[in-house]
Amino acid sequence: MARHVQHLLSQQDFLQALALAEQWSHKQPHVPGAWLAVARAALGLGLLGRSDEAMTRAFSMIPTDPEAQFFRSVIDHRIGRSDQAIERLRPLTRMKHPIAVDASLALADALHRTARHDDLSELVRAGGAWISDDRAVLSISRVLAQQDPAAAMARLEGFARSSAPAWLRRFAGFDAVRMLDAHGEFRRAFDLAAHVHATTDSRFDVKGLELEVQRQRTLLNRERGWCPPRAAAVTGVSLVVSLPRSGTTLLEQMLDRHPHVTGIGEYDGMMNLGDDLVGTGLWPDRLAQLSPEHAAAFQNRYLQGARSFMRPNTTHFFDKMLLTWLWLPAVASVLPGASCFHMARDPRDSAVSLFLSNFHPQTMGWTRSLAEIQRVFTAERSLLPEALQTLGLNHETIVYEHLVAHPADTLNRCLQKMGLAMDPAVLQPEHNTRTVHTLSHEQVRKPIHAGSIGRWRNYEWAFDASWKPLVDHHDQRRAAAT
Repeated sequence: MARHVQHLLSQQDFLQALALAEQWSHKQPHVPGAWLAVARAALGLGLLGRSDEAMTRAFSMIPTDPEAQFFRSVIDHRIGRSDQAIERLRPLTRMKHPIAVDASLALADALHRTARHDDLSELVRAGGAWISDDRAVLSISRVLAQQDPAAAMARLEGFARSSAPAWLRRFAGFDAVRMLDAHGEFRRAFDLAAHVHATTDSRFDVKGLELEVQRQRTLLNRERGWCPPRAAAVTGVSLVVSLPRSGTTLLEQMLDRHPHVTGIGEYDGMMNLGDDLVGTGLWPDRLAQLSPEHAAAFQNRYLQGARSFMRPNTTHFFDKMLLTWLWLPAVASVLPGASCFHMARDPRDSAVSLFLSNFHPQTMGWTRSLAEIQRVFTAERSLLPEALQTLGLNHETIVYEHLVAHPADTLNRCLQKMGLAMDPAVLQPEHNTRTVHTLSHEQVRKPIHAGSIGRWRNYEWAFDASWKPLVDHHDQRRAAAT
């Protein structure tokens, strides 16, 4: 089994690798390699909570093993413990061990994500075996961009159109797209994004998502009794119930500045909760039959994982998982009392940002075309905020443009919904030192600004009249918020 799991990991088949690694860890819980495999597979799928839990088990058995130290560092960085990760990675880069190359690449990414640009430049200038690795193209180009942006863009674009592995071409391509967009080369950015999507994406079942939304819409026409609370009310729990690129990272960075709030990023606990409910056979139409014992166990599992990411002395956490909007009946049944924040932004601005960004091609594969983005937006708008109201969830709808124009008013309403007093620190998200792993990691290091509002006009030729219903709907929300 160990050899098979390693082969799947080498092929980046993380879904199958996780299933087999889970079986292995259950059969042989005292084998550190089993837990390390679980951690690696879960990390590949973005299941950070599960990855951290498994890595903790593995690391406790083999704390001096270079591979364990490396993956402990990678996971620490992904969950916001970047300073610890960087400290552990530096000595690994100097080891005469195969892991040194991976450690150097991971260190370069950590320095980039934490805006330590001088340290990254120094690392690249120092050279070493890792510089010859194809994966170093990202770090080399990021440093090159500081002196010669045109050369960096050309290098990345050429790599994106090469025969390199698809996942690496995807990273390089979207780095180039971001730079091209920032330098006003909008047609070139759009065309490169289209090429990268077409040559590296996975098939995504948009129709399946639409059917799930339709199923929930049908259920909402019933009496609320179909989805009553089945566990005790929770406190200190706040959830994003929005699509990506709607301003959720900015909101998280602002709330995380509050002395009582921790932003825990895109915690995978909601996905585990959904799997738990599906496993009972009661999802979504028979949740009233969920036993209080099962509901309490599911709630405890979610809370335990979420609270493990909280800073000391904070009492509230903000969970930015971007698929929660599809699991609102789960919130109503198992996490009653949670505060839900629904963010709305001009759909054209969001669509441009989604299409030009590197989202996971399997879980977010609908970002590969404006047509599919429009379909998902239409599905989301048809479900929210009606579902929040019908399910009786404690919620607030936030219009992104209003948040940017009137941050104090918006944050005061959010904090009131969470049962917290206003704190002026939340109005300075650029002072937040936590590591951001979303695609907004550079923007949120700047003071609140309106620079991204109306960005869609740079790509106006890509939008036709079919977007009008979504735009009109948002304009009505925006007018009501002023």
